[in-house]
Amino acid sequence: MEIRQLTAKEFELRMELSMYAFQYRKSAEELEEIKPRFKPDTVWGVFEDGELSAQLTLLPMETYIQGQRYAMGGIASVATWPEKRRQGFVDQLLRHALQLMNESGQSVSFLHPFYFPFYRKYGWELYIDYKTYTIPTALLPAKVQSDGQIKRGIKNIELLNTIYDAYAAQYNGTLIRTEEWWTYSVLDSESIQTAVYYDASGEARGYILYEVKARKMEIDELVYLDESSRQALWTYIANHDSMINEVTLKAPVDDGLSYLLRDPRIQQQITPYFMARIVNVQQFLEQYPFTPGAVQVVTITVHDSVAGWNEGIWEVLINESGQAQVSQRSELPEGVQQDIQQYSSIQTDIQTLTAMLMGYHRPSELYRWERLTGKSEAVDILESRIPRTTPYLMDFF
Repeated sequence: MEIRQLTAKEFELRMELSMYAFQYRKSAEELEEIKPRFKPDTVWGVFEDGELSAQLTLLPMETYIQGQRYAMGGIASVATWPEKRRQGFVDQLLRHALQLMNESGQSVSFLHPFYFPFYRKYGWELYIDYKTYTIPTALLPAKVQSDGQIKRGIKNIELLNTIYDAYAAQYNGTLIRTEEWWTYSVLDSESIQTAVYYDASGEARGYILYEVKARKMEIDELVYLDESSRQALWTYIANHDSMINEVTLKAPVDDGLSYLLRDPRIQQQITPYFMARIVNVQQFLEQYPFTPGAVQVVTITVHDSVAGWNEGIWEVLINESGQAQVSQRSELPEGVQQDIQQYSSIQTDIQTLTAMLMGYHRPSELYRWERLTGKSEAVDILESRIPRTTPYLMDFF
């Protein structure tokens, strides 16, 4: 048995396994079209007697967390032939991927699970829900007069990304998109329509990606940087009322559209989406921008049975500007320096730590549910120093 990266010549092997495992087909012409974009260095396989038994894609990506850019390892396309399942191949691939991410400085990892309990065993945890709206045209937001203008058919990636990036930085777990990602993962369909809102000064402040078919408008992305752009884009959507019967779109879980509607009785559905995992606790915490305040210390005992370098006692000193100095201890200290105002300790696992620092659940909630244990003083410190930022992700991989 061998774990290694695939080669360019093994494109067909990868696609054969992917199409079987994920139940889709591509024609010979379609395969030839995507073959030049195959990056064998991102695909790892388990080989037995020279045959591919299982595979995993490890994507080098970046994400926003509390407004900071984090190097992130995206796990995708985990697949095994049915006759090779339950032999520990995916287990070995995931452990191998964690080691690779740790060595390359990717302190966090995201994936879309086929089964949440499976990936929880390896330290990943749910970090985002999204809200789906289904709105009859009669209940759409009221049309408003805008000083700006909407321009349709704008597919300038640099322009769209400028708007997107400002929007994405407001959330935890959004992707930092490259031009390649825009081309092949966002604007990858000829049926996608675009419209950009420009304010009175001519500055682009919002956009919408959507499709209209069968009297429905399906909105892939609705991105706005202020209330004027939000209202203008919804007016643009409502101007399709003679063409459509309803609008569907995804939004952050804390989106307040229903409150802003004249009649809020629209269909809303909350869906659990992606999972995240802190790959390296020390690196993640030292980059994390805590809320500024008094110098404080929290000691966190972390349990991580898969990534052993995270296991143990971590002393986290948060300074006045919110930057953390993190050191590992063999045991809890008896006391601290006089200039440190508070000191306390908690215990948790890597999943809970991830959910807390990604902003999915607050420390006080996790403590109440006994996912955090230890001294309440430590929970109070974390509650006050972890910024309240909503997790959101508009992409899929």
